[in-house]
Amino acid sequence: MAPSVVLTSSPLPRHIGIIMDGNGRWAQRKKQLRTQGHLEGLKTAKKIVKAASDLHIKFLTLYVFSTENWKRTAEEVGFIMGLVKQYLKAELDFYRENRIRIRHAGDPEGLPPDIARELAEACEDTRSFEGLQVILALNYGGRDAIVRAVGRWFDSLEKLEKGIPAKITEEGIRGCLDNPDIPDPDLIIRTAGEYRTSNFLLWEGAYAEYYFSETLWPDWTEADLCAAISAYQQRERRFGGGNP
Repeated sequence: MAPSVVLTSSPLPRHIGIIMDGNGRWAQRKKQLRTQGHLEGLKTAKKIVKAASDLHIKFLTLYVFSTENWKRTAEEVGFIMGLVKQYLKAELDFYRENRIRIRHAGDPEGLPPDIARELAEACEDTRSFEGLQVILALNYGGRDAIVRAVGRWFDSLEKLEKGIPAKITEEGIRGCLDNPDIPDPDLIIRTAGEYRTSNFLLWEGAYAEYYFSETLWPDWTEADLCAAISAYQQRERRFGGGNP
């Protein structure tokens, strides 16, 4: 557990992304089933969402389930999807109390129909909430997101008048991402001592600051979040511009 951290007056990150890693290893160390690790990970996610809301963070993207996670056992995938469905249905009062807006990143067409429906309803039910926006990266992969954005861009060309140059631009692709109105992440956190991007926010995270924690995700607390933000506040962001 991270020690108590007092944040400085430096700007907070507007957008934090978290690769929530270590649920399975947590369960193994406790000699429990991997599914129990995912359950504890869900509880931790709720605690961190509340902590981010209390800190007035504007956007929080949680890497819930990747396009590659379908390779896991049917039992584990089914359990995770059940947890997601349960969380979306049961936590509306929590969202309402904290004015949290739920959003989605990823391909909804690849989700089980009941999960896609619950997700769409949660997004719609919380659309007007003006607090923290929690983006659930579910059936999400950075490469897949870019491919789908390019597909949308080409689809949009068909609606343009003939004679307009079909030139691919960074602005054009960005405008076709899942959530083009959300700012790029300032800080991306990965837990459990791993040092990989794992196909997470590849486009949006081009200039994000990374923070790696040895702590397994189910053991994370508000103090760990504050430690990551404190580390971010001590960095000088130059976006490729060199030393001042």
